[in-house]
Amino acid sequence: MITTYSLNDLPKVANSIITNAKHKVLLFYGEMGVGKTTLIKQICKELGTEDNISSPTFSLVNEYITHDNNTLYHFDFYRINHEEEALDIGVEDYFYSDNWCLIEWPENIENLLPLDAVAIHLSILEDGQRKIELK
Repeated sequence: MITTYSLNDLPKVANSIITNAKHKVLLFYGEMGVGKTTLIKQICKELGTEDNISSPTFSLVNEYITHDNNTLYHFDFYRINHEEEALDIGVEDYFYSDNWCLIEWPENIENLLPLDAVAIHLSILEDGQRKIELK
């Protein structure tokens, strides 16, 4: 799936990701400011959480609960210097819990990621729209 979108299209894009993802571990790649957290907020909303969604830059992981009592995990590995830091929080238990795991800056823990995780590449186009590629 490759598409372009604007902020108005976020609900449709989020639903498309949820529908087309072959695994519940989603890896968000893209430069700073491309909209990773904004897209993750919308995905969480579409999955049924009303929690306040914010990037877990310092805590590494935030946990959200949906209306039907499912758990979503939102990770931000921007500040990770060594993969051992992710192992220390039990990242593998999260990834194999069969819960949605939404991961910003996955390239910083590349060797720990599930092989069947879904890669989502975001970029900004010249007109300000975003391009998304789901692999």
